[in-house]
Amino acid sequence: MKKNQGIAVLILSVLVIALLSFTAAVGWGPTGTGSARNIITGLDLAGGVSITYEADQDLPSASDMSDTIYKLQQRVMTYSEEAKVYQQGTNRIAVEIPGVSDANKILEELGTPGSLYFIKQTDDDGNENYTYDGSVGNYVLNYTIDELKEKGSIVLEGSSVVDAQGGVDQDNTGNNGYVTDLEFDSEGAKAFADATQYAYDNKQTIGIYYDGEFVSVPSVKAVITNGHAVISNMESVEAAQRLATTLRIGSLTLELHEISSSVVGATLGSNAIKTSLTAGAIGLVLVMIFMIVVYALPGFVASLALIIYTGLELVMLNAFDLTLTLPGIAGIILSIGMAVDANVIIYARIREEIGAGKSVRGAITSGFKKAFSAIFDGNITTLIAAAVLGVLGTGSVQGFAMTLALGIVLSMFTALVVSRLIVNALYAVGFRDEKWYGKTVERPSIDFVGKKKLFFTISLILAIGVPVVGMAVGKAATGNTLNFSLEFVGGTSTTVSFNEDMSMERLESEVEPLVEKITGDADVTCVKVMGSNDVTIKTRVLNVDERERMESTMMENFGVAKEGISAQNISATVSNEMRRDAIVAVIVAAIFMLLYIWFRFKNIRFASSAVIALLHDVLVVLGFYAVSRVSVGNTFIACMLTIVGYSINATIVIFDRIRENMVGAGKKDLAVVVNDSITQTLTRSIYTSLTTFVMVAVLWVMGVSSIREFALPIMAGIICGAYSSVCITGSLWYVMTSYGKKAEPVTNNRKKK
Repeated sequence: MKKNQGIAVLILSVLVIALLSFTAAVGWGPTGTGSARNIITGLDLAGGVSITYEADQDLPSASDMSDTIYKLQQRVMTYSEEAKVYQQGTNRIAVEIPGVSDANKILEELGTPGSLYFIKQTDDDGNENYTYDGSVGNYVLNYTIDELKEKGSIVLEGSSVVDAQGGVDQDNTGNNGYVTDLEFDSEGAKAFADATQYAYDNKQTIGIYYDGEFVSVPSVKAVITNGHAVISNMESVEAAQRLATTLRIGSLTLELHEISSSVVGATLGSNAIKTSLTAGAIGLVLVMIFMIVVYALPGFVASLALIIYTGLELVMLNAFDLTLTLPGIAGIILSIGMAVDANVIIYARIREEIGAGKSVRGAITSGFKKAFSAIFDGNITTLIAAAVLGVLGTGSVQGFAMTLALGIVLSMFTALVVSRLIVNALYAVGFRDEKWYGKTVERPSIDFVGKKKLFFTISLILAIGVPVVGMAVGKAATGNTLNFSLEFVGGTSTTVSFNEDMSMERLESEVEPLVEKITGDADVTCVKVMGSNDVTIKTRVLNVDERERMESTMMENFGVAKEGISAQNISATVSNEMRRDAIVAVIVAAIFMLLYIWFRFKNIRFASSAVIALLHDVLVVLGFYAVSRVSVGNTFIACMLTIVGYSINATIVIFDRIRENMVGAGKKDLAVVVNDSITQTLTRSIYTSLTTFVMVAVLWVMGVSSIREFALPIMAGIICGAYSSVCITGSLWYVMTSYGKKAEPVTNNRKKK
């Protein structure tokens, strides 16, 4: 790069930083397009719509309620991946959709949840399943739904409808028509293909029966095999859209009717949000200062790259309409700390190359080249996990995966492209002395392999002993192995009609502490019902005595009338199906990560030892939850997934160095190669863990209780991840590789290159 090109790159970098900063802070146009304030936020940050449905049955079975909740969850996730659906009392289901403020519009779009069926016109014997009744002006069933199911006349149910949209379609002559487009899942597509083949051959219709009546009886004009269908000749675009709404919400196990809807406020006050954002800014500044002090000029470049990374993250959250919750803010702050990792790997490599005698120019080129494989493999491995979690996960798991994937892509871009351009530009304009970059002095290897028995013993205690003992003690003391929050086990929802409009700040400072004294638990959430003085207080399950204490506390401290207080039990917002989906997603993600590492490193031992280390870190953090009794809620899933991504990334860096050092090394030097590789990457491991820890620690010190319960186990996971990647993975790979072979003498002298 020439000097004038370097100046141009530096000017462009300043302009990009200014543009991103302006966009994130102010945005463009009258609505502030692209600004941070326009990011879709969750129920905890901005509030949303709360809808309560009641089943037509007074005492529906637990399985029917569970199935209906799960299916309804899939429907409302089209509004936000952070939408929640849970049971209230015996036959009510509550829906909370963040980031929206028009309850009537949501109800209109969502429709009335009922049962949806696609029915053949005739059965296999030629008997008509439905006929037109002129007296009622509509089609009517000739058999019950159960009878139709027994006869095999139900083509498919509404659960097979993936999406439906109503709109206008123009034919070949230019005339407009109103249509409803349908898309089925794979099983529904096959069933619909068979049904349309039968109907087409016999010149019949397929009736669409919803909530006790036919909403459409279209003729089949062609065999549909691609899983997409079009219902044409609708009387208006509104009718087409109404039918689409019906099809999207249909086929729930239970038929529901809406009994109330309201707009609810944020569950966290503005002070809590401001404090968390301030903590993030302070953490970012501390990391930037650390990078500049340690890496001099490259550290300054890394700081610029981090600013660009943060700006791009905020802009992309807008672009992809990702829903941001307070744990999501924590996840972004954490990802900023992890984004430092790629820069640390690169600049540590540059210093190594300068220490080995290369010129600054050669060191920069070689440093980026040698760091690429570690950065690429580490990030791609984590990106694979994010993709699997995004496809198979639901709710907060899917939301976490989207944010994680975005962070990984932006991290790689800023490290491999932005940092490289700026470093080369600075070199081109005159920063060519090695004093600006520093150099690594070769130091003796540390015998990590020789201490493997000690490390393995410590790990067995931490990963097996501590969780087992902690959960056993918790079970004996409280009846639960872990301190499960109401999101996992349900709780009590108490609605209180205050005599005045209570601000969120007053609820946090005055109401929540009193409720925590009653429950003995910090897992308390207050939700305001906008346009009224009503507040819903969600806690763990309260017994009769605690409910009475809740009533007396509200009456004595706030003058609330007894009749203005009501309570009912609510189910977990994380259903069994969602937990199952999360577990399956994590297992599949681990398998795909194992396969990728095996493919890239051409050695199954690298893959298996990485996955074992990953399992080790998850178990250690689980033990921390058991011992500390930190609440296990939605943030627990995000925490564990973060540890998985962090752990595998740290391990890949060491394995990449082992792979590099294995070239030309004899078998007798295997232990020396492992020790050398860990020692050479030790600085990176320490610095990355330290910067990430600082980001989260500031958040823990300054954050509110809910975010502190997310930050604390993350800090434990960062320490554990650093320990396992340095002390466990290399030794584990060595044991697997050398198992059954005659031991060779091990020395700590480096092999001359």
